[in-house]
Amino acid sequence: MKVYLGTDHAGFELKEKIKKYLTEEGYTVEDCGAYTFDKEDDYPDFISKVGEAISKNPTDRGIVFGGSGQAEAMVANKYKNVRAALFYAPRIAPHAVDANGRSSDDPFEMIRLTREHNDSNILSLGARLLTDEEAIQAVTQWLTTPFPGDARHIRRINKIKEIEQKI
Repeated sequence: MKVYLGTDHAGFELKEKIKKYLTEEGYTVEDCGAYTFDKEDDYPDFISKVGEAISKNPTDRGIVFGGSGQAEAMVANKYKNVRAALFYAPRIAPHAVDANGRSSDDPFEMIRLTREHNDSNILSLGARLLTDEEAIQAVTQWLTTPFPGDARHIRRINKIKEIEQKI
């Protein structure tokens, strides 16, 4: 599995830290930019490279970074075969419950669910809303959580693919 990284100026510093971490962990990393800090750059220029790469190789992974991660997820999700998930802060409401009425106190559960239920292949991180440690924890959990391939989730992903074909 190759991991593609992309960001603009807002996520540049965090991308560099995650790139170093992933390389040290033995991942094959392809940096799609930005390659230098430029406060005038535009996120679509770099995020589109990650989206295109994952669209062609949906079993690889991409991580994109921005101030909030919102716009980066929007760009990435324009590409066929891409299921970008946004993560920006490990905060949960104290009354949060899942569909089965279970309460969770794990703020990173969203990461697990995007892999197990949606087979997400791009993770969008809000660099202004995460500490470096939180970002590393999110990336690690996201990269190591497998997609179990439950029939109901495959059915739903196939429906997303059907929608993509209509666009």
